[in-house]
Amino acid sequence: MTDPTAPTEAAGRVRPIGFRNVITILLLGTTGQIAWILEVLDGGHVVSSVAIESVEGELVLPVRQAKRWSPASPFLYDLRVRLGDDKSPVDEVQSYFGMREVELRLGQGDGSGVPRIFLNGEPLFQLGVLDQGYWPDGLYTAPTDDALRFDIEAARSMGFNMVRKHAKVEPDRWYYHCDRLGMLVWQDMPSLLSLKNYAIEILHERVKKEYRIRKELRDPSGSVDYRQVFLDELDAMVGMLGNHPSVVAWVLFNEGWGEECFDVRDVVNRVKRLDPTRLVDGASGFYDKGAGDVRDVHTYPDPSLPEADPARAAVVGEFGGIGLKIPGHAWNKWFGFGWRMARSKEALEARYKGFMEKIEVLKQKGLVASVYTQLTDVETEVNGLLTYDRAVSKIDPHVLARMHRP
Repeated sequence: MTDPTAPTEAAGRVRPIGFRNVITILLLGTTGQIAWILEVLDGGHVVSSVAIESVEGELVLPVRQAKRWSPASPFLYDLRVRLGDDKSPVDEVQSYFGMREVELRLGQGDGSGVPRIFLNGEPLFQLGVLDQGYWPDGLYTAPTDDALRFDIEAARSMGFNMVRKHAKVEPDRWYYHCDRLGMLVWQDMPSLLSLKNYAIEILHERVKKEYRIRKELRDPSGSVDYRQVFLDELDAMVGMLGNHPSVVAWVLFNEGWGEECFDVRDVVNRVKRLDPTRLVDGASGFYDKGAGDVRDVHTYPDPSLPEADPARAAVVGEFGGIGLKIPGHAWNKWFGFGWRMARSKEALEARYKGFMEKIEVLKQKGLVASVYTQLTDVETEVNGLLTYDRAVSKIDPHVLARMHRP
């Protein structure tokens, strides 16, 4: 990883496209006629390099017989970008990248015509868990880097190969751990204020207009358009996380929050232009507008299959949410929320086993990804597989991994 505090004049940016690396070098200041050396390394061994006299536009570094990044084999190449020759280097930046390709395929030649998600040319069911990234002592801020890594390692040990990062953008270090450990990420865009007023869809046009002016679109002074802020921050998120191989899908709107202020198809197309290498989930849950690569439903507590769409893959973006309050490890000792409550660990395990049996049936019918709610308890929500303090696993991780293996 590049040290963001180090004073450098060169920065290397890598975006995997198929099996080549497109690199854009950004300069601060002028360098004159000084050579550039770009190198791709595998365990310290240079496997691809190029030396150039000037930088104009994008540079391509091919990698022969590339090792592909996947959850089963999260291989990362090192990258070194040097300004100046070997004898008199002026500056140097080091980074890393993974080579992988994610795509939606609409027909598999098996007569079903079911759209499926492929990773590196192979179908892969993405078994995910919802992760809101809250901490009892820091809310949005993890106490340590080890704590950031712990949640990802816990999900891996349970047999999940995907995390849906819900309504939050983490520090870059979290995505580095996902890259290194081999965890796929569906990344949510944090929502525009919506007050969860789902009735907005059926209100009279005049009322809808007044509601939007008062509650959605501008700050009290009227000078800030929240829609443009949302789009600017969406662009920034895609740009910031665009080099992480672990990130395979962008989730734009969750359960209609702020969705009524946009043409969802326009926003999907905006992200597709910014990043054509990943999947886009236009609307996760409730208010589908027919846009994006997946048809995503939320069904609690049991998972179910979305209505068939020949152009989009079927996903259950949230399900489950079975609560179990663990005495001594609850944020609120008086209250705890779950979509359904279990009386014991044994009851929770039995209910979860039933969910996985249903997921297997839905998979055979065309489901390509599922997201269980959720990885950890969050304040009064006690529907996590781990307690809020991460001290107790409500179902043994080895048991979960066995359930998930099929």
